[in-house]
Amino acid sequence: MPRETMHRQTALKTVDALVAEEFLPADVGDQLAGIESQYAIAVPPHLADLIDRSNPEDPIALQVIPHPKEMIVRPDEYADPIGDESYSPLKGLVHRYPDRVLLKLHSACSVYCRFCFRREMVGPGGETMSATDLDAAYAYIKDNTNIWEVILTGGDPLLINERRLKDVLDKLVAIDHVAVIRLHTRLPVAAPERITQQLVSVLSNQRATVYVAVHTNHERELTDDAIAACNRITQAGIPLLGQTVLLKGVNDDAITLDALFRKMVSARITPYYLHHLDLAPGTSHFRVSLERGQAIIKALRGRLSGIAHPTYMLDIPGGFGKVPVGPTYPEIQKDGAAIIEDVHGRKHIYPPETPDGKA
Repeated sequence: MPRETMHRQTALKTVDALVAEEFLPADVGDQLAGIESQYAIAVPPHLADLIDRSNPEDPIALQVIPHPKEMIVRPDEYADPIGDESYSPLKGLVHRYPDRVLLKLHSACSVYCRFCFRREMVGPGGETMSATDLDAAYAYIKDNTNIWEVILTGGDPLLINERRLKDVLDKLVAIDHVAVIRLHTRLPVAAPERITQQLVSVLSNQRATVYVAVHTNHERELTDDAIAACNRITQAGIPLLGQTVLLKGVNDDAITLDALFRKMVSARITPYYLHHLDLAPGTSHFRVSLERGQAIIKALRGRLSGIAHPTYMLDIPGGFGKVPVGPTYPEIQKDGAAIIEDVHGRKHIYPPETPDGKA
């Protein structure tokens, strides 16, 4: 069971700290030296307390504790796997789709996930958008009237102080054609105590519609404290979306995802995307095949309410955008008829369209 660690007040940010707390064996330091110098480490107290040290395959630990396998980099992996840089006209701004942009306000996170697609870009001391950078971004958004939605990401946008966050939101909602602002965060499940009423007030007092997308990968992350943090957001009228990454050993089976998505819906988090893992360096040990991912989604279809089904998505490597890659149920025949497979695997014929008035 997780060991009591109520005395800990700060995140564990080094291999030595993880060894001292017995999250890593004492002899692993040399193997992880290269990882520590290349990729940021942070395990906040809330997540550390959830880890079961008696289980070497604990799904929380697998996500946040560094492993020597991270030094295995395959030739098909990318430093920028989704091609942010190809669509970045300005520092911190990504404009891949006509109606929305990303703003990467800073590079800090409350927890550094070992599978992160931005793992080579995030971390303490990384880039932060200055006031000048932000002014340039606001001007760009104002000049591009097709931009309907602004997505704040990073790094975790909810880590910046309330005053600065309010200033960013105020500047964005002052742009008439910006109707939606979405913030992507791990904070409610990683450090729920930081979702304060003051922070929620900043998010809720806006002209534009604000959405918060919560990244959670296992139902154990949705503790009572995490759910209370989510409730503070939804009670202020802010909808919550859920984002999950399909990860080998963490959630790559229908039973685990069923439990997660049910718990998300119970916490008023709408499952939005189940992401196929991006081709980030040193993450191949987390990768699940597309075929297995589709089989898992297919298994969920017959057992899980439709309101708890996210869309299974792949971000095409190189910056070509997201596409749904879930299983398909119809097989279209040459005559226009279709063979439809139901949730039990049985097949049924659906007739082709016929001209009006003809049998």
